[in-house]
Formats: sequence, C-alpha cells, structure tokens
Amino acid sequence: MTFSPEAASLRLSDSQVSCLASIAGHMIPASAEFGVPAANDPAILQDMLSIIDHRDHAAVVALLAHVDEAAGGFLCALGTAEQAALLARLRMERPGFFAVIENIVARAYYRDPRVLASIGMEYRPPFPKGYLVEQGDWSLLDPVRQRGRIYRDA
Repeated sequence: MTFSPEAASLRLSDSQVSCLASIAGHMIPASAEFGVPAANDPAILQDMLSIIDHRDHAAVVALLAHVDEAAGGFLCALGTAEQAALLARLRMERPGFFAVIENIVARAYYRDPRVLASIGMEYRPPFPKGYLVEQGDWSLLDPVRQRGRIYRDA
C-alpha cells in the first residue's frame, strides 16, 4: 500500500471521529425490535469515514468543530441527554449545516448488510441481477410533458 498525502489530508482526528460517532448514534439509534445497529456501529462508522471525500471534508470538519465548541469542548464529554438536547438545538438553529453529515450517515447506514436484511433487501450490488421496481402511474407526468420544453440546447 502506498502513502497518499491526499488521503492523509482527509483523515479525521480521533476527537472528530468520536464527535461524528456521537452525532450518528443520535441520528439513528439501535433497534432491538428490528435487529439493527445504531449508525455509530464500528463497521458503519468505518464506512462513513471511507466515503468522506474532498467535496464533503471541509463541511464535515467545520460541523464537528462547531458542535464540539457548542458543547464547551467535546460533545462526547456530555451525557447522552445533554448531547441530544444540544444536537436538537443546533439542528434547529442551522438545519442546512447538518445536511452533509446526514447524507454521509444515511449512505453508510443503508449499505450495511444487517440494515438491508432488516428491510428485506439482499446485500449485493444492483447489477447484474437488478431489482424489480413496481411500475407507477406514468400519466402523472402528463402535465410536465404538456408544459413543453423549458430548457435551451447547450
């Protein structure tokens, strides 16, 4: 394996990973009823860390710093109820700020085999088998078709 300075620059510190794990755990808690782990499960967290790319890295780091600062140092130092209250308040104050983390958590969570099994999906790529998709009512697109072209040629 070769060292990539580019990949090293995208790594999160241990405290940032802990903050991300806390946020993810509050977003999607474990469910004994459905037999699924929380979003801060180690395997899911590793997947999250692997999908943070150049596009998202700065926003993720900024959010984690903001959350830790609002927590008075470290989110993980607060109790579970305090964390939940702080995260709810911050999300109400700046809902768009959490969008990147919500996207990363959801992508990683719904790629986990345990989660897919709980919703009745097979853990596999969509191709070559594909997935059957129930046909919808195509007439719902008629108003869009009747509107005509609203774009110009490139």
